[in-house]
Amino acid sequence: MALDLTTYRAHALSHAQALGLFERVVGHEPVSAPDSGLTYALWVKGVRPIPARSGLDSASARLELNGRVFLPADTEPQDDVDVAVTTAVDGLMGAYSGDFELGGTIANVDLLGAHGPGLGADFGYARFDNTTFRVATLTIPLIVNDVWNEVA
Repeated sequence: MALDLTTYRAHALSHAQALGLFERVVGHEPVSAPDSGLTYALWVKGVRPIPARSGLDSASARLELNGRVFLPADTEPQDDVDVAVTTAVDGLMGAYSGDFELGGTIANVDLLGAHGPGLGADFGYARFDNTTFRVATLTIPLIVNDVWNEVA
């Protein structure tokens, strides 16, 4: 077996699209300013073996995805910017919790952090070009069994 990022990402992005909250959903980290409205981007943060889930024949992996919600901070009314970003994060976390195995393609989303930080989101700001965005960056840890064969 091997990591199948294309499949995992497709499932994760489909949940974002199904929420109906985003103007655009993309499978990469933006390098320029997203347009107005809510944007969701998803990309790989890291991957590492999990000793506690691995055996003598194969290693299991933790594939960590970053998901980021973007909304221009000057969106009016500004009092609703955090509400919109938080609502989007709530919907995404609910979707990833509700489809715990991403359609049976992974062992599980590491919701509570059994093998590192669990599903979560941190809020802040990001600046692109001349626009400041309110952002929430999700950590989406995917546990995948038997990814790499161990050969003696």
